[in-house]
Amino acid sequence: MKKLLIIIVFAFTTSGFSQILDPVSWSTSVEKISDTHYELISKASIETGWHLYSQNVPENGPIPTTFSYDDSDGSFKIIDNTEEEIGHTVHDPVFEMEIKFFENSAIFKQKVEVRPGTKSINGSVEFMVCDDARCLPPTEIDLVFSLSDNSKTEASDTTTNIISPRNSVKASKKGLWGIFFIAFLSGFAALLTPCVFPMIPMTVSFFTKQSKTKAKGIKNAIIYGVCIIVIYVLLGTAVTGVFGADALNALATNVWFNIIFFFLLVVFAVSFLGAFEIMLPNSWANSVDSKANRGGLIGIFFMALALAIVSFSCTGPIVGTLLVEAASKGGLAPIIGMFGFSLAIALPFALFAAFPGWLNSLPKSGSWLNTVKVVLGFLELALAFKFLSQADLVLQAHLLEREVFLAIWIAIFGALAFYLFGKIQLPHDSPLNHISVGRLGLGLVVLSFTIYMIPGLWGAPLNLISAFPPPQDYSESPYGVGFSKLGTTNVLDTQLGLPDGAHLLAPHDILAFNDYDKGLAYAKEVNKPVMIDFTGWACVNCRKMEQNVWPKPEVLNILKNDVVLISLYVDDKRPLEPHEITASQLKPGKQLKYIGQKWSELQTLRYKANSQPFYVLMDHSEENLIDPVAYTPDPKAYHNWLHEGIKNFKQ
Repeated sequence: MKKLLIIIVFAFTTSGFSQILDPVSWSTSVEKISDTHYELISKASIETGWHLYSQNVPENGPIPTTFSYDDSDGSFKIIDNTEEEIGHTVHDPVFEMEIKFFENSAIFKQKVEVRPGTKSINGSVEFMVCDDARCLPPTEIDLVFSLSDNSKTEASDTTTNIISPRNSVKASKKGLWGIFFIAFLSGFAALLTPCVFPMIPMTVSFFTKQSKTKAKGIKNAIIYGVCIIVIYVLLGTAVTGVFGADALNALATNVWFNIIFFFLLVVFAVSFLGAFEIMLPNSWANSVDSKANRGGLIGIFFMALALAIVSFSCTGPIVGTLLVEAASKGGLAPIIGMFGFSLAIALPFALFAAFPGWLNSLPKSGSWLNTVKVVLGFLELALAFKFLSQADLVLQAHLLEREVFLAIWIAIFGALAFYLFGKIQLPHDSPLNHISVGRLGLGLVVLSFTIYMIPGLWGAPLNLISAFPPPQDYSESPYGVGFSKLGTTNVLDTQLGLPDGAHLLAPHDILAFNDYDKGLAYAKEVNKPVMIDFTGWACVNCRKMEQNVWPKPEVLNILKNDVVLISLYVDDKRPLEPHEITASQLKPGKQLKYIGQKWSELQTLRYKANSQPFYVLMDHSEENLIDPVAYTPDPKAYHNWLHEGIKNFKQ
C-alpha cells in the first residue's frame, strides 16, 4: 500500500526543552452486569492540549487506539467490539480525511462473559497522542481488570465521569462554529434564489394586512422567524435521531456513504442547472397553505411550514448538502447546521415583516436570481467530486488521482466562468443583453481561480485548496507532469546511481536513509554533517513541514546538497531481524521487536525526548552541532538553524 505520508525532518529542542513526555494516564475499573457478564472500563486522562486518536481511523491516517485482551486461557469470552465515546471528528487538511480524536479524557468499554472463579483479566492498549506541534510514538500500556468485589466501588467512581453525547460536544466547539458559519452563509445564498427571494414581499403583505397595530406586526414577525428556525432545526434533530451520532461519525469515511452522496449532489447540481426541479408533492403545499389561514400562532407556524415546502426546489439541494457535510461530523452538527441555515433565512423575513418600509431598498426580482441558482449548481457539482475522491482514497483505487480531480475542477469552474461571461446559456436563463459589473467581477474571480488550478497538473501544491484534491503523492506523476525523477540539481548524477540503503523522497528528490549505520557511513564518505529525522508515518506535523517549509528554495538547497538525511520512523511496524531483537532499557522485561521501537528508544535514551518531530544535526562523532529544534513552521528560522549547524561542522 502506498504511504500517504512522506518522510519529513522535524526536531525538538534539547536545550531547556528536552523531556520525556507522558501526557496520557490510564486507569481501569469493572462494572458487573450479571454473575457472568462484566464490562471492562478503560479511562484515559489526557493532559490539556493533547489529543488521543480513536480506534477507528481511516487507512493511511494516524495510529489508532487499539485494545487487546489476553483470553488465551479461555477464562472469558469477548462480546462485540470495544465501545468508545463520540469524541471530536474534524476534517484534517493534512491527512485529507475525517479523523476522530479525544481531548481531556476518554472512556472505552468492553463487554465480556467470564467463567466462574475468574479473578482478573489482563489486557493492553496501544495508542498515539499528538498536540499542535508534535506527536509521540505509539505507546503500549498493560491493563489489569480486577473482578473482585472491592473493584465495584472503583468502577462506580470511574463511571460517574462518563461523558454523555451531549457533554462531549463541548470539545467540538471549534468544529461546530465552522458548521454554523458555513450554514449561515448557505442560508443567505438560498435566500437569493428565485424560489425564496420573491416570497419576501408576499410575506410582508400578509403580516401588514393581518396585524392591526405595529406592535402586533413586530410580534407576529418574530414568531414567524422563530417558527422557520424550529422547522429546520427539527429536520436536523431528525437526522441525528434516526442515524445516531456514532453512526454519523462512522459514515464520514465509509466508501458507500461517499459514493451515494456523490450521486446525490450530482442530482442536486443538475437540478440547479435547470434540467428539472426537485419539488415536494403539491398536495402538501395546498394542505399546509389552507391551515395557514387560521390565524394565531398555529396559522403563523403553518405559514413558515408553507415557505419551507414551496421553496424546497431551491433550498432542498442546499439543505441536503449541508446535512451531508454536518452528518459526517456527527454529534450535534446537523442540528447546529440547520440552526445556522434557518437563522439566515428567518432574519430577513422577520425584519421585513416587522419593518415593511425597508422593502423599498430591496432589489427587484429578475434574471439575476436564476444566475445565483446556476452558480450554486456549479459549486454543488464541484463539491460532489470531493466525496467521490474520499471514496477513491479509502479504496486506494487510484481512479480519481490528483491530476484527474484537478482536471475536472478546472473544467467545472472554467464552464462557470464562461457562463458568467454570457458565453453559455442554460434552460431558464433570460436573454443577456449586457453583463453587469457584479457579474463581470464574479466571472473574473472564477476565471482567476481556474487559472490558479492549472499549474497543479504539473505538480504545484495549490495550498489555497489543499483540503479538497487528493494529496500530491496520490498522483499519476508525484514529481509533476513532465519532470524526471532526478533533477539537474540533485546530489547524485543519474549515471552513478544511489548509495547502498538510500532512496529519493518525492517530490523534492532529497537523498535519504532509513538505516542509521548506512547513513552515517555515507556521511563520512562524502564529508557532510548528518541530519537525523525522528519521524513517523502518522506524523501530522511532519507532513506540514514537507508541504510548507521544505519546498522553500533556501531550505531545499541545503537538504539536497549540504547534509545527509537519516529518517527514523518511530511507528514502523516491520519486525526486526532475529539478531537485532534486544531487551528494552526503558521497560525491563520487554523486548524491542519492531523497527519503530528501536528508533523510539534511541531517541528517548540519547536525547531525553520522545515526541515527533525531532530534528538533530550531528557530526561524524555523533555529537550535536547545534541544539535540536522543534516543529518550525517559519522557513527563515528553520533555514537559520540549518545554516548555523552546517557552519559549526565546517569549523
